[in-house]
Amino acid sequence: MAYLTKLKKGPGDTLTVEDLTKAIKNSIDKSGMETEAARAMANHVLNFFGYSDRIIDNVLEPEDRDAFYMLEDSGLLTTEREETTLYDGREWRIHYWLFRKDKIRELVEAAEEKERREAEEESLIYSEIPDDIWKRESEEEE
Repeated sequence: MAYLTKLKKGPGDTLTVEDLTKAIKNSIDKSGMETEAARAMANHVLNFFGYSDRIIDNVLEPEDRDAFYMLEDSGLLTTEREETTLYDGREWRIHYWLFRKDKIRELVEAAEEKERREAEEESLIYSEIPDDIWKRESEEEE
């Protein structure tokens, strides 16, 4: 199964720490993952990828791989493998990790829409207050 690995938004289709933070926060623990914890995880993961769209699995320590599996379960990462034949005839498999940038973009857009709705709801509270409530007591006495 092929996944879209390039973002459709922005110059150079760059995945930012902020985008990945929002995606992690909104995918792993919808009951309230702290933003700083999500940002730390986003930084940690992006440090492995650098400017690449994929990394080889061999560079990961077991603790890092656990975090990658967690992100894979959340739909933010996926794996692929490549098979090659060695000089002595044996088959060798190379495993890679890739960002699911389509899923990340989807989560980021959902988070931004949620923020917009919450801001609109907060501003609507003022429309429910009658105009005379804004008058000062001294104005009413005159």
